[in-house]
Amino acid sequence: MADPDTPPTEPGGVSISTASSERAPFIYFDGASCFGHHNGAIQIELAANLLMPVGAGVRIDVIQTGHLRCSPAAALALREALDKALAMYQQNQAQAQAEIVPAMKN
Repeated sequence: MADPDTPPTEPGGVSISTASSERAPFIYFDGASCFGHHNGAIQIELAANLLMPVGAGVRIDVIQTGHLRCSPAAALALREALDKALAMYQQNQAQAQAEIVPAMKN
C-alpha cells in the first residue's frame, strides 16, 4: 500500500484543459504575509505593496492579493516548480554575465 503522505513522483497522465487556460487569473505578489495549516490544508497569504501618493511623498500600503490553500502534496509540487524556475533563472543570469565582454582590455 502506498504512503498517503508521500506525493506521487509522476502525475500519471494528467492533462490540463486548454479551455481553462485563458480564464485563469494572474496573481502578483511581493511576498507571503503569513502562513500556516488548518485541518490538513496548507495556508499561505500572498501580499503586494501599493505605492500611494500622499502630498509630495509616497505611502506604502500592503494588501492581500491571494489566499493560497492546498494539500501538502500540492505544496510540495509547488515548491518543486518554484525551485526549478529559480534554477532556470539563475542559469540564465549566469549566462548573461558570461556574455558581457569588456570594450577594452588593459
